[in-house]
Amino acid sequence: MNETNLLILAALASQPSHGYDVGKSLSKLSQGQLRLSVGTLHGAIQRLAAQGLIEPDRQETVNGRLRRYFRLTEHGAETLANDVERLRQRLETWRGSAERTSEPQNRGSH
Repeated sequence: MNETNLLILAALASQPSHGYDVGKSLSKLSQGQLRLSVGTLHGAIQRLAAQGLIEPDRQETVNGRLRRYFRLTEHGAETLANDVERLRQRLETWRGSAERTSEPQNRGSH
């Protein structure tokens, strides 16, 4: 799963949210590195819904504008947990490699 989709699932992990709030959460979760256009974000949300990872929760009208809220499905929560664990393991592997690479070589003196 790509980083954008993973962050969208993470943004919806704690509570249902609508597109604008998901976008704000993405920016926060990525420390400002990821800012998606409305069209890109809504396209990603629709693809995640089609994959059964998120589903509509409710909709409301605010100031004449329709807000559709989405929530994580059980499948989405499992996918998020599995991908986070996979990334955690990969990071540990990389960290171990970096530490071994930066250790001074132990050479015997003759």
